[in-house]
Amino acid sequence: MNGLTQSSYVSLPERCYAVQNPDPVAAPELLWFNDGLANELGVTAQLDVLAGNAVPEGCTPLAQAYAGHQFGGFVPQLGDGRALLLGEAKDAKGKHYDVQLKGSGRTPFSRNGDGRSALGPVVREAILSEAMHALDVPTTRALACVKTGERVQRETGLDGGILTRVASSHVRVGTCEYFAAKSDIEALKSVVDYAITRHDAELLENENKYLLFYESVIDRQASLVAKWMSLGFIHGVMNTDNTTLSGETIDYGPCAFMEAYDPATCFSAIDAGARYAYGNQPSIMQWNLTALGEALLPLFDENVNVAAGKAGDALSGYAERFAEHYTTAMRAKLGLKKHDASDRELIGDWLSLLQRNELDFTNSFSSLSRSAASTDEALNAVDASWFVKWRARLTQENVSSEAIEKRMKAANPLYIPRNHKVEEAIVAAYAGDMSVSERLMMVLSNPYEEQRGAEDYMHPAPANARIYQTFCGT
Repeated sequence: MNGLTQSSYVSLPERCYAVQNPDPVAAPELLWFNDGLANELGVTAQLDVLAGNAVPEGCTPLAQAYAGHQFGGFVPQLGDGRALLLGEAKDAKGKHYDVQLKGSGRTPFSRNGDGRSALGPVVREAILSEAMHALDVPTTRALACVKTGERVQRETGLDGGILTRVASSHVRVGTCEYFAAKSDIEALKSVVDYAITRHDAELLENENKYLLFYESVIDRQASLVAKWMSLGFIHGVMNTDNTTLSGETIDYGPCAFMEAYDPATCFSAIDAGARYAYGNQPSIMQWNLTALGEALLPLFDENVNVAAGKAGDALSGYAERFAEHYTTAMRAKLGLKKHDASDRELIGDWLSLLQRNELDFTNSFSSLSRSAASTDEALNAVDASWFVKWRARLTQENVSSEAIEKRMKAANPLYIPRNHKVEEAIVAAYAGDMSVSERLMMVLSNPYEEQRGAEDYMHPAPANARIYQTFCGT
């Protein structure tokens, strides 16, 4: 693939990764290529590279080492079991991005896995990650989907696929945990310095760079989860190996978008205890950040008690940071910009109204946008008293109803990746038809503007498709 250079990750100690070429596949077929992203990065499509049948000149593919807490239990070695970092690309501003293959074969971290992916999870991640990008959520992105021409065995035999994923980096909380668990402080410093260089270069010469970086990660993740919550997004598998230091959403396995509002919503088939349900996401992220702080203690201070105090002080601000990011996002969805002490109560009452009446999260906010400038009888009938309070609060903004409506429409998407629509696209892809995915992705690329002929993409799942489960795809 023209435009890729050697990954800077190879400059780290060799125990941070394993060098591994992708396993060739039998009959690759390029199903989808993200021309817009490719143009941003200055890369071109090259099927043999995207399929893992060739390595870009000058690049050394590698699988990254990391550990992770999975559903609360620590696994000391995970690593890239079916992914390889191919190399790097950079945009016109000089920002570097990792380019990675997912589903490219076994690595030393594969354990009992085959290192492959079925086509369905590849299509799913492409749709979801590009939709999240259009919704202005920090995320990894999809560059290409390849059908391998081979079968993978899951519950049944399925067509294989490879996703090319782009990220500002793939360094995770679990990366730090891996070296902390080994008491390998040299490697821990190396990966954290790498992440600081990549994401917070202004901290490099600061004597407190590690603590400041930790605070930066805390804020990025608080902001990220607030965005998820404001959109009804459920990640589904918030393990520490799926939590990035960059603050990007990563690993779209059992993720889904909530329709009828309920904080207990959980779609993941592997999350039997609903640990990662929608309403648990803010506290789970705090849990993950606690794990990160514990891993970084040796970098904060030689005295473990002093280091723990510093980490605790930094993390103590998480709850309020999240609340501020979340309240700001929800204010925008309600047409509010100014701060008022009653806003959190107003937001909470609105969400309670949605839950009591089992209303669609996305469509209810969209309808509310229209009722800012007119009377929406259907919504008013649900709870007139809340609407009286809301409209009274809007008067404090001292702007026209038209300006309020414009503000709300910019914060409330009309189109999200409805679960049943994503499933339709996956089924069609297995049948050899990518047009359903392409049409869905085209609609989702412009989520805030009404699109003629796209009404069907706004409808919640039909009654027979509302009991919905997602799977991790490994």
